[in-house]
Amino acid sequence: MKFKKTLLWLRNDLRLSDNPALDFACQNSQEIYVIFIQDEVNHRQLGQASKLWLHHSLQNLDKNLKNSLNFFNGDSQKILNKIVKEYDIDCITWNRCYEPSRIDQDSKVKKHFKEHNLNVESFNASLLWEPWTILKSDKNPYKVFTHYYRNGCLKAVEPRFPLAKPDKINAKKFDDSLKISELKLLPKINWHHKIEKLWKIGEAHAQEKLEKFVSDPIHNYKEGRNYPSQKKVSQLSAHLHFGEISPNQVWHYSLTHFGHKISDKNLDCFLSELGWREFSNYLLYHFPKIVNKNFQPRFDNFPWQKNSKLLKAWQKGQTGYPIVDAGMRELWQTGYMHNRVRMIVGSFLVKNLLLSWKEGEEWFWDCLIDADMASNCASWQWVAGSGADAAPYFRIFNPILQGEKFDPDGEYTRFYVPELKNLSNKFLFAPWLASSEALKQANLKLGEDYPLPIVNLEKSRDMAMHAFKSLPKMSDEDKLHN
Repeated sequence: MKFKKTLLWLRNDLRLSDNPALDFACQNSQEIYVIFIQDEVNHRQLGQASKLWLHHSLQNLDKNLKNSLNFFNGDSQKILNKIVKEYDIDCITWNRCYEPSRIDQDSKVKKHFKEHNLNVESFNASLLWEPWTILKSDKNPYKVFTHYYRNGCLKAVEPRFPLAKPDKINAKKFDDSLKISELKLLPKINWHHKIEKLWKIGEAHAQEKLEKFVSDPIHNYKEGRNYPSQKKVSQLSAHLHFGEISPNQVWHYSLTHFGHKISDKNLDCFLSELGWREFSNYLLYHFPKIVNKNFQPRFDNFPWQKNSKLLKAWQKGQTGYPIVDAGMRELWQTGYMHNRVRMIVGSFLVKNLLLSWKEGEEWFWDCLIDADMASNCASWQWVAGSGADAAPYFRIFNPILQGEKFDPDGEYTRFYVPELKNLSNKFLFAPWLASSEALKQANLKLGEDYPLPIVNLEKSRDMAMHAFKSLPKMSDEDKLHN
């Protein structure tokens, strides 16, 4: 073996199969020490739903490693330095991360250990195409998704084929490893038990979910993905975020099932959604300011409102617009929200309530089990109109029409807004239009059992349009490079 003791530093790569850093360690080292560091000193604190998922994902991985996963809490660089020195480690390896703070940290860690003559190896385990490999002909990064994906990614080197799980993993335990409970990832208030029952967490369940999705739902994905009551989406987002499954595994398994016919409309649509995940990471890498600043600086002048009452009503699913409330309650009750509904509630927050996309980004960050820095900030800026290749400002989702179109039977809405279960479809998405007789038949008192609308759609739309039109025009240079 090339090395005596290798330290494998895990982050968002919590799996044994298709794990390049693990594969390298197993092939080149006599002993492997697998470590996870809960570091909230140098990185954004995880939301509560993410912590819940992370706890169970780590627990599952530890079991797969025969209880040899090492847990630590604190500053990653200090902990790594201490371990390398105390245990005579001669190689450290990890899979790369792409968040700004992690790129900075990884660079410092790599520089430090190389200066101390330690072997350092890093790998790509999280993306199909790393951000610096896809550029326009002028060497500038893409800003439009279609050009990035169709002209850049699909014409680049094909994503590597997934690696098999190592035959033997000689993983060892440190004496000073913490217990997983000492990471304190589970909430003190027991709100999480219902969510725990809804999700099967871990590598094996991620693979099962992929296989089940590709066996049937994917064949109606392009159309069915828009209907929240239909089970036509993969729900792999959290598994991908925590690295319980790799995008390479999803990509190649799906392609193989379709006989590599990427021209199939449903397969192409699904793979392009993986492309959107790549694009979000691509934007975050090339334009790290998008975490908390507008991609388009002209939006810095947007007159966002500050209204805690409206924000709270939106967060709690008490806006008086049933499809919006259904989505926000789904989020709170399950840690997840269907993507079509994410667009609806996002548009409502920024274009009807005129509250900043940052308010929505923070709430989603705390409540989503699949909260991902790149996807979260890029998606919120997309719906707000301030992002790269964003929805135009005049595209304002009408929650009544959206509900009628994408939940025509009201199954999804009635499930999460049971107060309206007896209201006819005719008035389900605009209950304030129902006659007193219809409300009586539904045993519904508006303003008591279910709120009246917190904002007038037409007036709020006009206000939003006026505000957007008052923004400075996009410069010719920005138009050229967008």
